[in-house]
Amino acid sequence: MGKAKTSSLVDTHVIYCGDNLEQLKKLPPACVDLIYIDPPFNSNRNYEAFWGETKEKRSFDDRHASTEAYISYMRPRCVELARVLKKTGAFFYHCDWHASHYVKVMLDQILGESSFVNEVIWKRQSAHSDAKQGSKHLGRVHDTIFFYCGGGDYYFEHLYKPYDQEYLDSFYKYTEPKTGRRYRLGDLTAPGGASPSKGNPYYEFLGVKRYWRFSKKNMQELHAKGLIIQTKPKAVPTYKRYLDEGKGVALGTIWDDIPPVQGTGEGLGYPTQKPLKLLERIIQMASKENAIVLDAFCGCGTALVAAENLGRQWIGIDISPTACRVMAKRMRDVCHVREDENLWRTGRGFVVRDLPWTEEKLRALPPFEFENWAVIALGGRPNKAQVGDKGIDGRLYLVSAMPDQAAAEGQLGFMDEWYPIQVKQKDKAGRQDIDAFETAMNRAKRSEGFFIAFGYTSDALAEIQRFLVSEHKMIRPLTVREILDEEVGKRLG
Repeated sequence: MGKAKTSSLVDTHVIYCGDNLEQLKKLPPACVDLIYIDPPFNSNRNYEAFWGETKEKRSFDDRHASTEAYISYMRPRCVELARVLKKTGAFFYHCDWHASHYVKVMLDQILGESSFVNEVIWKRQSAHSDAKQGSKHLGRVHDTIFFYCGGGDYYFEHLYKPYDQEYLDSFYKYTEPKTGRRYRLGDLTAPGGASPSKGNPYYEFLGVKRYWRFSKKNMQELHAKGLIIQTKPKAVPTYKRYLDEGKGVALGTIWDDIPPVQGTGEGLGYPTQKPLKLLERIIQMASKENAIVLDAFCGCGTALVAAENLGRQWIGIDISPTACRVMAKRMRDVCHVREDENLWRTGRGFVVRDLPWTEEKLRALPPFEFENWAVIALGGRPNKAQVGDKGIDGRLYLVSAMPDQAAAEGQLGFMDEWYPIQVKQKDKAGRQDIDAFETAMNRAKRSEGFFIAFGYTSDALAEIQRFLVSEHKMIRPLTVREILDEEVGKRLG
């Protein structure tokens, strides 16, 4: 559940749909503790579809024809992000090799060179397809994350990774027979050996005269507890350092222990989705519990999920209605936070603002965005592959057919209890549209399906009736207005 609001200046647990530049201007200055952004990279690649490969390109295109255009696009947004960041806050900009050097210069100019903290290298994978045989460059296997502070005394928590096996085998060679605790032997002599320059005490201990790290009294206490070992008479004593008392390896600027989303079970089909563990690390490292986290390019909402998991407040912004609905569904399904205005007002839910909940705005959406909106609004799942969908834009799974475990993307393929969904961004879907959907249903061996449009011709409705009477297969024609007015439940009841 979401926590109560911590600021009288800014609403949290809100997803805003729209241009982040306009939304950021509405936020008061110095109201956010941590900012993470992962904007579209300045590459020549096309994120050609939200769930697949080609179809509708506008929403996820890398539109920027040049680095200059990309920086020109990002600069005013970063100016606004710097304005809303607290002096005690942290700013993380996630990018890749295409424009990282130019991004660094821009951020130095906006946030100040003295506010730069670290350049983090996230190693995504070990090999990359862009370095195949015959290519003349190394495989591009990492992203860059620039870490800046707000200019004041920012929060920072040191994090640790587990020791790797090679290190354990080399250093923690010993095991106590009775306890099974693994340990290594550490040096007890003073830094610098025989030099008294640091003021370390000099005395004889277990027959050995040295400058020691500890006082004689402390050494005697450690020896009495069995924490000091002398392997043979006159040998320099050593100190037992137990493995289970170590924190691990302090986290550095090379992060090679977090794999990409592929293969983790988290994948939603979003082209630039980042692993949850990556965002949880950033948020844990640079913010306190109940701090306010902002992601102004939040896509499928990984930063918001991470913030919710770690007990932080959060604000998300994305220009894509599809992305906003996907992240809202993810917040409900994964974090079990309800999308409810009344609960949100008491700090126990979340809300989505500025979605195009009018027929006029939905008509103006790119076809692919509209298609995804309709499928998700009905409660279905858009096809992962948009090319060759064979007349089916999405699938609706019955709640009763869902397995007990989370029904993540890729885990529903074994299920045969589903209904096809077809979407047409038309004022009047016609007979030919219905004919094509009937063919798709027959091919998929489905006896019931859903069709969504703004309206239907009389010929279309007559064909739906013929299909039911002659072939005993049902197409349920739904209108956008029925979805907006939440009348679908009554129609299907």
